[in-house]
Amino acid sequence: MARTAGSDGERTQAAIREAAVDLIARYGYEAVSMRRLAGEVGVQAAALYRYFPTKEDLLFSLMRAHMEALAESWQAARPVGAGPARELAAFVRNHIGFHIARRHSTHVSNMELRALSHERLSAILRLRGAYEKELRRILRAGAENGDFAVGDVALTAMAIIQMMTGVIVWFRPDERLSVDEVADTYHDMTMRLVGARPGGDDKREDVHVRSRDELRAW
Repeated sequence: MARTAGSDGERTQAAIREAAVDLIARYGYEAVSMRRLAGEVGVQAAALYRYFPTKEDLLFSLMRAHMEALAESWQAARPVGAGPARELAAFVRNHIGFHIARRHSTHVSNMELRALSHERLSAILRLRGAYEKELRRILRAGAENGDFAVGDVALTAMAIIQMMTGVIVWFRPDERLSVDEVADTYHDMTMRLVGARPGGDDKREDVHVRSRDELRAW
């Protein structure tokens, strides 16, 4: 059944974004026309163009919003004054929680990059690079103080990001593992991957409780 948005511009734009993420994640960017999207939202097709002049404008807006929200969520979750091990634990938990909560948005952001123009693709890649730089910073600090045994920081960061984001492919909330349990397991795997020194500064329980509270807020 079509979902009819209210006349308020912000509500309509939010409804367009929500429907677009859902449709593109399920059917792919090329298969979703603006007319089909309008029908899903419950507005005339011409109304969409007041908010997004082209379909690519809409896609770019969705991807940019996804990356900006991810960066903001990390800054909110980042433990102040913590060492590399605690920071890495918080990074893993935040990344997994964010992407599980935004499964469709993550799928769109990962699978539809090829639909962007060069300029817009570069803008999204810059946002990704800034986010991944945070992980590289943590790994480099851990390697320098002896908490981690990391030979190639950039390659290790890439492997961790790919491993964590891949959770959305298989995770289902009604199956045997909760978000917290998945985060626990991925935290353990990440610490082994970076050759974490036993003990270190990893206050695991403190980070775990904070992450659980943040997931409820989402």
